[in-house]
Amino acid sequence: QVQLEESGGGLVQAGGSLRLSCGCAVSGRTFNTYIMGWFRPTPGKEREFVATISRSGRAAEYADSVKGRFTISRDNTKNTVYLQMNSLKPEDTAVYYCAADGRVEFPRYTYHYWGQGTQVTVSS
Repeated sequence: QVQLEESGGGLVQAGGSLRLSCGCAVSGRTFNTYIMGWFRPTPGKEREFVATISRSGRAAEYADSVKGRFTISRDNTKNTVYLQMNSLKPEDTAVYYCAADGRVEFPRYTYHYWGQGTQVTVSS
């Protein structure tokens, strides 16, 4: 079982930065056996892929819309994954969801476990 809890959302002006965190409580397996990802809803999509990171943290993939502005990272000693968001735009406004999956194929765009989300609002 996996429980995810996001934090770090808030209100920021366009051009600003935020860092989201996602704490992961796991049982039966260790955190470093899960591929992690971040998603957000967009018009027409319940959850749009934002970024994913491999189990070791050495590989990452990004949506084109955030490439060069967002960075996903993880600390396997703290069971936490992060999303550093820079140069934020009003169109980045969304609830951001953390996700985890224990399957091995990377990159992953489908996930088994989901957090409750954290709101990010970017004002113009």
